[in-house]
Amino acid sequence: MYTFKHIKSSAALALAAAFILLMGSCIKNDLPYPWVQPTFTSFELAKTDADGNNLLHSATEIDSADRTITVHLSEWADISKVELTDYQLSEGAELISPSSLPATLDLQQPMTVTLGLYDRTFEWTITATQEIRRYFTISSQIGSSAIDAESRTVKAYVPTGQPLDAIHVLTIKLGGESSVMTPDLTDQTVDFTNPVTVTVSEFGESQEWTVSVEQTDVSVTLDQIDPWTEVAWIYASAESGKQNGFEFRQESEQEWTVVPDEWITVDGGSLTACLRHLQPETAYVVRAVSGDEHSAELSFTTGSNVQLPNNNFTQWWKNGNVWNPWAETGESFWDTGNRGAATLGSSNTIPLDDANSSTGYDGAVLQTKFIGVGMFGKLAAGNLFAGSYVRTDGTNGVLAFGRPFTQRPTAIKARIKYTNVAITHTSTSNPNLNYMKGEPDTCIVWCALGDWDEPYEIRTKPSDRQLFERDNAGVIAYGEITSGQPIEDFKDIIIPLEYNATNRIPKYLLLTASASKYGDYFTGGNGSVLTVLSYEVLYDYNY
Repeated sequence: MYTFKHIKSSAALALAAAFILLMGSCIKNDLPYPWVQPTFTSFELAKTDADGNNLLHSATEIDSADRTITVHLSEWADISKVELTDYQLSEGAELISPSSLPATLDLQQPMTVTLGLYDRTFEWTITATQEIRRYFTISSQIGSSAIDAESRTVKAYVPTGQPLDAIHVLTIKLGGESSVMTPDLTDQTVDFTNPVTVTVSEFGESQEWTVSVEQTDVSVTLDQIDPWTEVAWIYASAESGKQNGFEFRQESEQEWTVVPDEWITVDGGSLTACLRHLQPETAYVVRAVSGDEHSAELSFTTGSNVQLPNNNFTQWWKNGNVWNPWAETGESFWDTGNRGAATLGSSNTIPLDDANSSTGYDGAVLQTKFIGVGMFGKLAAGNLFAGSYVRTDGTNGVLAFGRPFTQRPTAIKARIKYTNVAITHTSTSNPNLNYMKGEPDTCIVWCALGDWDEPYEIRTKPSDRQLFERDNAGVIAYGEITSGQPIEDFKDIIIPLEYNATNRIPKYLLLTASASKYGDYFTGGNGSVLTVLSYEVLYDYNY
């Protein structure tokens, strides 16, 4: 995955150094400053409050390409008073405006800061995200409450037979975890003939919310259908407390199938069903059921069972000493870091020989090796990924992770085996990994689906590093498996995909395997080997 400048020999280096010393007195010092962008290399925030509550929802993201820092706050955090504990800049960089960052940041709005290096300045933007879980539930409610945080309004529905002057409130939460509501409507019978105003106070600030309840003569509705390939997600609204469920059938058939209870999740008057064992590219009809009533019938068509090209890695060709995991005259889907590793040695991701295969190959062997001459070089983790190797930046690689993909699988099945050794090399740019030396190396296979408009760019250069973040806003689904133990014989490993939303359609699939989990930081064991025999994309929840 990594690339290095070609060092032919120690003698060549010595000769070059002598030449530079000889010419030193002849060089006039009027060269322009190098084009180097100043960056934040770390940005640390307080992780807990005085009571031990977590203030951060997930890791802070530093994007040196877009010059942005995104912090993800939990519900316990005061977004107007975010405590900054430490930050570090790249070598030579300095803060221009402001000249230093305050210990407490107000991130209700994006904050702009300016970094300088040599005679150039660059603007950075610091933003915060904070998702507040809000809810309002009442007895006999139909569907979910509509909560609008901008207008600070809440609306819920009940059947026409339910008097509005005696609505029993089950639960209500309109602010963060430490917020206080006045009056507290929880477990109270409230007159909602007219909208009710409540005050929500938190961190010394107060907001007024308007809560209303209306009657409706619609008792059950289908709200949303998200068809995948062999499963489909169905959302409905019905009166809470009734016998609610779903029925479905193929469009070409007449008999309805009752959706099993174990496929249904009930949250008050909201129902969610995951239909399973469906046929790809097939039309179905579904309806919601509440007591003796049915919703309107709606149709949907399932997606395709798409498998990945060259998924058993029988296609390879060698360009010089660089092995490529595709046919010489074919299109690439997979790539490796071989273009970098082979500049100082041989490829460290190679085909698995198989005399029974029509091509002579059947699988990929990912080897973690120290690549270089003597003390000059780096550890290169054996790797294989869906995407392409873009270019070399100094002694580091720039990669494009991901290939176009629009289906929604449930899991990836990988057939692998693994031989690991103790970690021999650790990162020089990330001392936090030094403790790993001597520990068993760990392999990783991970998959993500996302709706970015282009492949996900990976940069391993420490001062401009950008690695994959599973909490990135474009991620729709993610799954991974790791092993710090050897897998002596080929074994099928299932990697379930956890989705952030069922209705978002992917644009790219990212699938990456590495013999050393921390290879992006040049950390791993010289001699660890992960062999990938095949991948299969799964579309049902029957694994």
